[in-house]
Amino acid sequence: MKQFEIKRIKDLLNIDLTNLITESKKEGFLFLERLANDYKNGTNTFSRSGEFLYGVFNQEGSVIAIGGINKDPFSTNERIGRLRRFYVSKDYRRKGIGRSLVTRILKDACEHYESIVLYTDTEHGDMFYSSLGFIKDNSFSKSTHSLNL
Repeated sequence: MKQFEIKRIKDLLNIDLTNLITESKKEGFLFLERLANDYKNGTNTFSRSGEFLYGVFNQEGSVIAIGGINKDPFSTNERIGRLRRFYVSKDYRRKGIGRSLVTRILKDACEHYESIVLYTDTEHGDMFYSSLGFIKDNSFSKSTHSLNL
């Protein structure tokens, strides 16, 4: 397995997401393009208290996975976090990178949140998040899964 490093992204504008965005769009996912646009226009910079954005970088320094957590924008409960903009490059899937990234995000999130929610509309996403202990749960607005911390 190739070596990789998980790093907190302090300024997404300094990270080249071109390849990840292109790849994700080919798969029909538009949320990485939205991540970049929202960051550029200031709509979501993962900079409020309890919010984090992480990248996974290969040995060459390229970002191969990304994901973050926000206060759930669809809830008034400040103790609910939302896992967002989570993507692992196809060449790096099924190597433990996604699992490592979620584990790192949840480690930081447990200091700020009681529950983490997310939305996925793919079977692979459902199986991945379920394997990490998330349960299918639509009791939170615009969510498919939740995890109590």
